[in-house]
Amino acid sequence: MKTDSIFYRLFQELPSIFFELIGELATEANAYQFSSVEIKQTAFRIDGVFLPIQADENPTYFVEVQFQSDSEIYARLFAEIFLYLRQNIPQNDWRGVVIYPTRSIDTADIKYDREFFASQRILRIYLDELGGVASLPIDIATVKLVIEDEDTAITQARQLIERTRQEINSELQQRQLLELIETILVYKFPRMSREEIEAMFGLSELKQTRVYQEAFQEGKQEGKLEAIPRLLALGLTVEQIAEALGLEIEQVRQAAQNQSSN
Repeated sequence: MKTDSIFYRLFQELPSIFFELIGELATEANAYQFSSVEIKQTAFRIDGVFLPIQADENPTYFVEVQFQSDSEIYARLFAEIFLYLRQNIPQNDWRGVVIYPTRSIDTADIKYDREFFASQRILRIYLDELGGVASLPIDIATVKLVIEDEDTAITQARQLIERTRQEINSELQQRQLLELIETILVYKFPRMSREEIEAMFGLSELKQTRVYQEAFQEGKQEGKLEAIPRLLALGLTVEQIAEALGLEIEQVRQAAQNQSSN
């Protein structure tokens, strides 16, 4: 499974899941922007970084998703983190989070770095130890679906889809969760097409409903607006951005003004 891409999409679309995983309030996500960071002039790439939107007391979180044994994982992770700190000199403190499917995958020696683990500056999360899916919040249960075997995944996916429909009031968040569940299933059942999976789990009927279609359009629009500040930073004009994203010029100007006032 392409777990890195699944977790990248999960944390990008629903960053509150990450903060729930590490025992923080879901609302902490509002203070962060999530991205993948490539460190200049090296072959290093950190799986994900939660950067505080404002220079305050919130720490920067470096995230590593590790689904294979790697005796050098911590040496590489610390090299990446400290090189990033040297190049960027952030004002905020930092913490690291490593996500494993099971504790048995965590085979690297920590004798050179034990202080980071003892102080909780580096937090290790083992997905199989999070608890029973039925007792977990729905977003955390969705993360755990990644590590389930095929037979268990079928049952739990159906339960998660039903829970999403019943428990999530936000139409946009409901759509995001359902699409993430579908994406995980596509990777877990590579011999099945996306259409077959949608039919198997009743997702094809859901996608035809007016509520889903409206939420889908809302999500597309929201994604375009979020891209505007990045495109402005690259030097594109308001007119160029409007043409590239299929938006009105006034929409782009308004989004730009909102960004500058934050």
